[in-house]
Amino acid sequence: MISYWKCREGFTEINQWKSGCWVKVTSPTPGDIALLAERFAVPRDFVHDAEDVEERPRVDHEDNWLLVFVRVPCKQTDDDGDTVFTTAPLAILIRDDVFITVNHYDCEVLDDFIRWSNRRRMRACKGFDLLLSLMLSTSVWYLKYLKQMNVMMNVAEQRLEEKMDNDELMRMMGIGKFLIYFITSLKGNSMVLARIKMRLRTLPHDEDLLEDVEIETQQALDTAGIYSNILDRQQEAYSSVIGNNLNRIMKTLTVVTILLMIPTVVAGYYGMNVPNGMEEWWLGFPVALVISAVLIAVGYLMMSHSKFFK
Repeated sequence: MISYWKCREGFTEINQWKSGCWVKVTSPTPGDIALLAERFAVPRDFVHDAEDVEERPRVDHEDNWLLVFVRVPCKQTDDDGDTVFTTAPLAILIRDDVFITVNHYDCEVLDDFIRWSNRRRMRACKGFDLLLSLMLSTSVWYLKYLKQMNVMMNVAEQRLEEKMDNDELMRMMGIGKFLIYFITSLKGNSMVLARIKMRLRTLPHDEDLLEDVEIETQQALDTAGIYSNILDRQQEAYSSVIGNNLNRIMKTLTVVTILLMIPTVVAGYYGMNVPNGMEEWWLGFPVALVISAVLIAVGYLMMSHSKFFK
C-alpha cells in the first residue's frame, strides 16, 4: 500500500504526491513496486532488498538515489501467546525532493511517529531531517521494548526464586536471544548514522536533532548491553544453583544406596546354605533385623559426620 504524507503541524495524509512529501510504502504489492519504478524511477532492487528479513543496515547509492537501510524493532505474539521481539529492515530512499520509505513487516515505529508529530505539531520535516527523525523514533522504540524485556526478566526471576521451572528458564533464554537481535541491529544502525553524519557535513540539517539521534541510539545500545550482561549473570547463577541441587540429590541417593546395602549383606550372610547356629533358633530372624538396624544406624552416624556427605 502506498500513501502520501505532508508535514503541516504534524504529518497528514494527502491524496497524491507533492514535492517534499513522504511516500510511505507498507507491504508493497507487485503493482506498488511497478508504480514506484514508473513514477519515481526507483531501482527495483532497492525495494526488493527490503523484503529480506536478514538485510543488514547499510548506506548505498545508485542513479542519484541514496538508499539507507536501518533495522527497526518489532513485537509479535507467537502461537502460544508469548511475546516475541525481533527486528526488521526499513528501507529509506532519498533523491532531491522525493522521500520514500519501504516496510515489508509490521512495526509500530512509523505509525507512532506520525501520531507523535501531530501531538507536537511538527513543522517542515523533510529530507534528511525526516530521516533523522525516523531514526530517532526507531531508537526510542528500542528503549520501550527493552523496558518491556526488563519487566519480563524480573517476572521470570521471581518465578524462578519460588520454583525452578524449565519453562521460565527457556523464557529467559528467549529474552537473551531477543537482546542479541537488538544489540546487533543497534550496532548496525550506529554505523549507518556515522556515515550519514559524514554526508551531512556539507548539507543543511538540524544539528540538535542529529545529536539527539546519536544520544538515543547509544543509550539503547548501552541499555541492551547491560540487560544482556545481567541476563548472562542470572543464567550462570541459576546453572550453579541447579548444579548444587543435583549434587545434593546425588549425595542423598548415595547415602540411601549404601544404607540399603547393609541389610542386604546381613540377609545374604545369614541366608547362605552353611551352618551358622541360627537355623533352628526362633529368634534368628528378629536378631538379623536388629543387627541390620544397628549397622544402618552406625553407618548413618558415620556418614553424617563425614565431610564427604556434608
